[in-house]
Amino acid sequence: MLLLLTPPAVVQGQFRFTTNNGALTITGYTGTNVVVVIPGTTNGLPVTSIGTNAFLEHESRGLTSVTIPDSVTNIGSSAFYSCRSLTNATIGTNVTNIGTSAFYQCTSLTSIVIPASVTSIGGTAFYFCTNLTAITVDTNNPAYSSDAGVLLDKEQTTLIQCPAGK
Repeated sequence: MLLLLTPPAVVQGQFRFTTNNGALTITGYTGTNVVVVIPGTTNGLPVTSIGTNAFLEHESRGLTSVTIPDSVTNIGSSAFYSCRSLTNATIGTNVTNIGTSAFYQCTSLTSIVIPASVTSIGGTAFYFCTNLTAITVDTNNPAYSSDAGVLLDKEQTTLIQCPAGK
């Protein structure tokens, strides 16, 4: 008998959802995985939003990495508020809105990439991310840009945020 060993798959974890017009919003995470891949669909419905406070203060569980799928268009206010162990957040290519305080006080986050699709970033979205040294914006983004890791409006006339770690 041949026994094949394969590396473990990244577990998507346990999520709480609400349904609205045939789409799902993540309202909470009850799992204990430190690496979380948010599903693009669940039970045949697309996951289109991460709700307000969905991962609030998950430092106690040590959340270190989150991957947000391309199906998501909205990251709600305070979605990852005070996730102090979060070092990596990959934002899907269809996110248009990053809510107020979405990554507030994610003190282990060192860099973030804003995709071309993002047209709204709420105030304090990356405040008190004390180790954040670079906010990089896709050059095709119509609303925002970055220069030397600093978040600016597209015309580079308004400073949106200088990373706290700079």
